[in-house]
Amino acid sequence: MLTLALIALPLISALLIFALGAKPARTLALGSSLLSLLLSLGAYYLVHAGQTELLAFDQAWIGPLGLRFAFNLDGISLVLVLLTAITTPLIICSTWNKEISNPHLFHGLTLLMVASMTGAFTAADGLVFYLFYEIALIPIFFIVMSWGGENRVRITLKFFLYTLFGSLFMLLSLLYVYHHTPNGSFAFEDLYAAGRMLSAGEQGLVFAGLFIAFAVKMPVFPFHTWQPATYSTAPTAGTMLLAAIMLKMATYGLVRIAVPMLPDGIMEYGSWAIVLSVISVVYASFMAIVQKDYKLLIAYSSIAHVGLISAGVLTGTDTGIAGGTFEMFSHGVLSVGLFFVYDILERRMGSGEMARMGGIREVNPLFAFLFFAIVMGSVALPFTSGFVGEFLLIQSLATANIWYAVFGGLTVILGAVYMLRAFQLMMLGEANVHTRSFAALSRQETILLSIIVALVVVAGIYPAPLLDIQAEALHNLIGSFH
Repeated sequence: MLTLALIALPLISALLIFALGAKPARTLALGSSLLSLLLSLGAYYLVHAGQTELLAFDQAWIGPLGLRFAFNLDGISLVLVLLTAITTPLIICSTWNKEISNPHLFHGLTLLMVASMTGAFTAADGLVFYLFYEIALIPIFFIVMSWGGENRVRITLKFFLYTLFGSLFMLLSLLYVYHHTPNGSFAFEDLYAAGRMLSAGEQGLVFAGLFIAFAVKMPVFPFHTWQPATYSTAPTAGTMLLAAIMLKMATYGLVRIAVPMLPDGIMEYGSWAIVLSVISVVYASFMAIVQKDYKLLIAYSSIAHVGLISAGVLTGTDTGIAGGTFEMFSHGVLSVGLFFVYDILERRMGSGEMARMGGIREVNPLFAFLFFAIVMGSVALPFTSGFVGEFLLIQSLATANIWYAVFGGLTVILGAVYMLRAFQLMMLGEANVHTRSFAALSRQETILLSIIVALVVVAGIYPAPLLDIQAEALHNLIGSFH
């Protein structure tokens, strides 16, 4: 029932915010998100104590079709639930001193999106996963459409239609496997068993459908074209939701559905997907290097990091999946930090154009220090969260094919090039006419950046809580077909 509460709490809070209007919206949204964080910590304790029976919920929906509302939490899904629960209050607080038209609608839609993403991360049924995966599109569509920037109508429609069409491939793949289950069931365990009974060729075709659906959402080259424009147009809080949490539904889908259900198909026919993922790392990194706008740089950086996650997970190894899940958490936290830095810059400078900046460290050394710590996490400096996840992912690629590791590992080198270049352009040198009056950080900004830096450092120095909690779930997921 605790799992159901994690979904129901933001949903009910959103409806309450819609009803009560603008005045209490921020406070209610923050209170709801903090309560969700407490519930997720309670779920962590139960999983750690092995009391997972208290986390399951299973209720018949359409009996004749074998459809059920089934949710559960294990060590893998728990990492994504924790990511959602930790980043949501940070995202809400990032808007605290900003003027937002119709804040009750904005925060209500944010919580609806959180509820849908939590539903996807905790689903124990393929169709339930698909439904929540799709429902998450609705609130972010209205967030970008209503509070986005220039050309938001055209860009948002492209994003919505592109990802909606891509998801149809997942539905068709799930239906194909569903019709091969002996009792007509979308339960993950039944889908796993039916998928493994398919021939390697059939598994390869089903995997192709799933990967296309997930590759659009992540996104992976060449399915990425919607992402840079959408990230650039969306309000910063909306971009945080997209980059930090929403795209993780797709990488999580690889872990939870594709890898355990189709091991032979991925082994025999899935190398093309790993190649595309590695190409994403290199392509997006070079695109990030040539960007002049900091927000677009972060957008391409996200494609590169997610490409590495996808490649590592598709090795089907426990190292690849554990590293992928850890990197999902790390990338989510770092994304919030990087986009919050952009928000601070944009609010003071009126632009994200890096060439207009410079010398901010002279004017605001505290901001430069906190920004530098987040940059170090993004470039996978040892003793940061980015190092742990990327090291495990590259190690898993090396066991599959050394060339995967060579090109996938370029994310570390190229990431350092574009992130340090951006830091140099914006923070170092002498202050100019645009940056000389750069305002000091507010207390709220200082606290938020400090929390993000603390998470990055603590997870890098002591990753055991997020890695060890996955051990039993990894054994159940991977050991069942190895």
